[in-house]
Amino acid sequence: MDSARTAPAGVIDPDTLRRTFGAFATGVTVVTVGGKAPHGMTANSFTTVSLDPALVLVCVDRRAVMHTCLVEADGFGVSVLAADQEDVARYFADRRRPMGGAQFDAVPWLPGRHTGVPLIAGAVAHFECRLWRSYDGGDHSIFLGSLVSLERSADTDALLFLSGRFRQLERERSGAA
Repeated sequence: MDSARTAPAGVIDPDTLRRTFGAFATGVTVVTVGGKAPHGMTANSFTTVSLDPALVLVCVDRRAVMHTCLVEADGFGVSVLAADQEDVARYFADRRRPMGGAQFDAVPWLPGRHTGVPLIAGAVAHFECRLWRSYDGGDHSIFLGSLVSLERSADTDALLFLSGRFRQLERERSGAA
């Protein structure tokens, strides 16, 4: 029997928890803020919340630079990365990249039409959000954004993350011979 399932309530091994959470495939995004100190961060803890009002959420570790950025910003952007953008995901996950606006020199980006936040060029989708609410989420905060703009690019597959690895969907083969 799995030790995590038999552990006393509240006593779960962090490695087992991370591995088990990893069984759920997610998309991969870059969350961004603009302003005087632009910043970006790779995140897979992004999801839709509501259609009316149109809300999305992102969860950010309280120790991350992005956490402070989101607390101080009034808005943020989310770029859903395309299957061929693994290098972008790795770049914004690397703590050794430059900080501030210089971190965007290494990747193609465009300013959001309504908020000016940096959005990653070539992404499958872009969302511009105004910070709506934030909530305590243990060692993370849950930031809810009210959508002010969204855009879906051509029919391109998104980059996936599963079991600690980046993945791509296998293209369906045509039945024609």
